Amino acid sequence: MTMPREYRGLHVLAEELPPSLAADVEVVWQNLFERCDKTQRDWYEAFAESEHRPQLLRAFACSQALAELCVRHPAWLIELFSTDQLLSFLPDEAWQAELSALCTDCDNADSLAKILRDFRNRHWLRVVWRDLNRLADMEETVRDLSRLADACVEIALAVLHRQLVVERGEPQSADGTPQQLVVIAMGKLGAGELNLSSDIDLIFTYPQAGSTVGGPRVDDNQAFFIRLGQRLIKALDIRTADGFVFRVDMRLRPYGESGPLVISFDALEEYYQDQGRDWERYALIKARCIAGDHQEGNRLLTQLRPFVYRRYLDFSAIESLRDMKSMIQREVVRRQLQDNIKLGSGGIREIEFIAQCFQLIRGGQEPALQALKLQVVLPELVKMSCLPAVVVDELQAAYRFLRNTEHAIQAWRDEQTQQLPENDAERVALSIAMGFGEDVSAFQHALGEHRQRVAAHFAHVIAPPESELEGQHLSNNRWRTMLDELDRDSVKATLEEAGFDDADEAARLLVALLNGASVLRMQGRGRDRLYDFLPLLLEDLCEASSPSATLLRLIPLVEAVLRRTSYLVLLMENPGARSRLVELCDASPWIARQLAAQPVLLDELLDPSSLFSVPEKAGLTSELRQRLLRVERDDLETQMEALRHFRLAHVLRVMASEVTGSLPLMKVSDYLTYIAEVVLEAVLDIAWQNLVDKHGSPVPAGDDQRHFVILGYGKLGGIELGYSSDLDLVFMHDLPSSCVSDGDRPLDAGSFYTRLGQRIIHILTATTRLGALYDVDMRLRPSGNSGLLVSSFTAFSDYQHNQAWTWEHQALVRVRAVAGDEVLAQKFARLRAEILCKPRDILVLNKEVVSMRQKMRDHLLSGSDKNADFDIKQGTGGIVDIEFMVQYAVLAWSHQHPPLTNYTDNIRILESLAEQGLISTSDTRTLIDAYKAFRSQAHRLSLQEQKGLIADTALGTEREIVSRFWQQLMLSP
Repeated sequence: MTMPREYRGLHVLAEELPPSLAADVEVVWQNLFERCDKTQRDWYEAFAESEHRPQLLRAFACSQALAELCVRHPAWLIELFSTDQLLSFLPDEAWQAELSALCTDCDNADSLAKILRDFRNRHWLRVVWRDLNRLADMEETVRDLSRLADACVEIALAVLHRQLVVERGEPQSADGTPQQLVVIAMGKLGAGELNLSSDIDLIFTYPQAGSTVGGPRVDDNQAFFIRLGQRLIKALDIRTADGFVFRVDMRLRPYGESGPLVISFDALEEYYQDQGRDWERYALIKARCIAGDHQEGNRLLTQLRPFVYRRYLDFSAIESLRDMKSMIQREVVRRQLQDNIKLGSGGIREIEFIAQCFQLIRGGQEPALQALKLQVVLPELVKMSCLPAVVVDELQAAYRFLRNTEHAIQAWRDEQTQQLPENDAERVALSIAMGFGEDVSAFQHALGEHRQRVAAHFAHVIAPPESELEGQHLSNNRWRTMLDELDRDSVKATLEEAGFDDADEAARLLVALLNGASVLRMQGRGRDRLYDFLPLLLEDLCEASSPSATLLRLIPLVEAVLRRTSYLVLLMENPGARSRLVELCDASPWIARQLAAQPVLLDELLDPSSLFSVPEKAGLTSELRQRLLRVERDDLETQMEALRHFRLAHVLRVMASEVTGSLPLMKVSDYLTYIAEVVLEAVLDIAWQNLVDKHGSPVPAGDDQRHFVILGYGKLGGIELGYSSDLDLVFMHDLPSSCVSDGDRPLDAGSFYTRLGQRIIHILTATTRLGALYDVDMRLRPSGNSGLLVSSFTAFSDYQHNQAWTWEHQALVRVRAVAGDEVLAQKFARLRAEILCKPRDILVLNKEVVSMRQKMRDHLLSGSDKNADFDIKQGTGGIVDIEFMVQYAVLAWSHQHPPLTNYTDNIRILESLAEQGLISTSDTRTLIDAYKAFRSQAHRLSLQEQKGLIADTALGTEREIVSRFWQQLMLSP
């Protein structure tokens, strides 16, 4: 048919195109008008002359597939425009609603196939139009394509399920619960990042075994769902005259193509637990339930999460990703895919690998990294200091550019390809689609720059570390030869040659380790990792001051991780962390034991800037708050784990800073105390919220206080915590018993605060995978173990005024509120000062303090200790003598010198005694120096896991000074 002259408007339009595209567009325009009726022709002619003319030209020039759809279905573009769908955003709920309405009367497979294909093609046309004309950004394009696929799978499954129930009966569990197929989307569909011509990767499963009910015959559930799955695949995948809906790929299911099409939840979980491979973890990162029983599907994915995201840092993920990338690179070379913007160097897959590498390594500890979408994950890596902001900005810009390029390539013929075109017309069309007009070279230059940046960042994250190259060096060959032979004499000789101080003992340890049952039971990759790690460790040990002793300390750590050798990979991947491990364990067996007990702490060795610097208290508070914000507030178990990991990590940092000399003694105790205070405040918050959720709050409306404080005694109160110190605590509240909580299960104030105290102790002392937070001693509360767990302020005041022993007032010298309400804390501080400032009979006080000190010495020092080495803490002239003198001075003189009650730590109290003129400045300084010397020595012994005993001749001057002051102050009052 010759096109009437009045319908030749696009001939002029086509002249605006490059010659390589103009002729094809003219043909499309002529073919379109041949299929149109007069009304449609008029519409197209008017549309071509409207302000939408550039959009029409761009769409027809850059997508032959779109143009062909318009020719075959000229009414679709008219309908999309008239309903405003062509030029506007389509909300999430619209997709399924529209398709569901279309399928209302669908009663056979052929009609369903027709509806699905028309629905897909019409919306594909809309998505491509909006994408090519930049009416939608890349994020909207992939979202719309994913919603399109979601709707097709969900509605098709619902229709097919209804039809099959009529034929076969309804599948039910053994207890009669109706069962539905659960469709799990993987890959780009799972993440909501589908491209224009993507396959959809699916897994079919169902909750429980059982059989059909109400049908002509009984089928077991698996047979029913396999038949249903087959029909669903056919409805989506089979190519008809109308094309296909989506190509369906089921190869990611358990056992791949050789496995059953559908298995139950139990079978699926058992497979991943027993046989799941690293690439399957990688695939499950993007898993999402898209059809069927969503509630059960989400429950399944929650149960599978521990398989995907390890609770510990999992650097073995890098190995797996390297293997996958190497396989892809080999395929790229074999198939000459260097111009593939997905698989080639600097392509989409490398950006995905970077994000997923961090997800697999850290996702178990950082729930924010468990997000499905790559563009949600990347910014989190900046927040967690995993990648610099500039790197993430470049990766995100490259990802958008590459995905837009991918869509432009696929829009041309609706083909599943990411290969850059070679044909001139296609290259020009691609350049136009990407906003570069006919300047193909400018587009190629921009593309090349993005790919170069991606390749560089990918190499930095995924490339093998220098340590792997070192492992091939001749200096390490001796270790590999030694381990392969494993003869004790040759091991000893090699170690002697390397400079090990006790080569015989080191040889015995190594041979015992490698011939032990745990190592002999190891198989495959785990054993290979161990034998790759040991040469690197032995080489680093040569730099230790005592290689053999350090090896002895490290072997328990190696044994502890034999079943989770990803920790060995962490150390192989990070030579700096391995070096710091040797350095710290060389300095302290305490640190080695902590790491062996909790290998999760190896994470802290990765960043020396944080390992050897401890944040101030405000920083600690902020960090812990951020950790807990990532945990559901009703998930007490995870909250407890987060608290324990926080405390362990920061105590390790303090240890590391002390043994390397970057943190002085007084700061060590300060930071250990800050850690405890921050933890206690968080524990109080969690316990309070937990109790309020159950019973409501006992605090009257309008009152923003909790009326509760935690009092810290002893080392906690005195800001002198050590690494193994327990917490001496007392709980106090000041609400009258008439107050009752406002929940469904109300409690009076006394009962509420008692339960609050019990919950706090539980959170602190419960043994979890990471151990207990702290040991807690509550014996210093009024009346000791026979007293109430939580004292009211009135009862505490009365006890201190009328019943407390002198030693209890001594203890009051070193007590302060460490968590809870500031108002009650100040109220307690005034009470404490009042008690300490009471006038006392000096002679009676002196006698009681001296008597208590002697009882303590007799009880805590055995007969052998009295005559052997000096006990730094309890020995005559030691730490406790100084503490007792300070406590005596406060109790004796505070009524005349109230400033003595201002502080709870010994050093500042001694300084106050000097300021009040009670002790000379020189004597005060001498006592303080002696106190610091004792505590410094005690800390060093603690880190070496030695008792607090030193040679009887050690620190003689300091002991003599303290004894002289004791004589003057306590024995000659």
